[in-house]
Amino acid sequence: MKLFKNSKQLLVSTIVVAIAIPALAAISKLDTSKSTVGIVFKQMNVPVDAKFKKFSAVIDYNAAKPETSKASVEIDLASFDLGDAEYNKEVLKKEWFNAAQFPKASFVATSMKTSGAGKLDVSGTLTIKGKSAAVSFPMNVKQEGNTQVFDGSLPIKRLAFNIGEGEWKDTGMVADEVTIKFHVVTTQ
Repeated sequence: MKLFKNSKQLLVSTIVVAIAIPALAAISKLDTSKSTVGIVFKQMNVPVDAKFKKFSAVIDYNAAKPETSKASVEIDLASFDLGDAEYNKEVLKKEWFNAAQFPKASFVATSMKTSGAGKLDVSGTLTIKGKSAAVSFPMNVKQEGNTQVFDGSLPIKRLAFNIGEGEWKDTGMVADEVTIKFHVVTTQ
């Protein structure tokens, strides 16, 4: 059985397959209805949960070779929701997120390494309010049908990113420790 009439047709078919297969494997789409990004912090020693309503993520995860994986996340700071319109408006001001000047926060992964079954150690650059810092955190990953689920948390110090300037630098009212939590679901 002769599939290709000539070597040129074979070469073209090989190139198309070589380009198409990795491209299809790399395509993953963020499922915004199932994904969440939020934070937990303490105000007057009481835990407060808040979330970001708008964010995007581009994830090119290779389960066979996690070290070749790539990920980036961008968060719309104006979508921050503390559950109260007045508080939401307050945190967008210059002293807090300064969302007018810095409308987005971002994370770009620079390294993903397996640390056990379904577990990764992730390193990258976190940028908030114009300040960038190298960060590392553990992340769980699992395949559920045609979806991949990424769960993790990243503890940061808000003052390292100038979140809470002026009188808000005092950590007696709002603690310096903040945990960013995420549950990201992608489909292929």
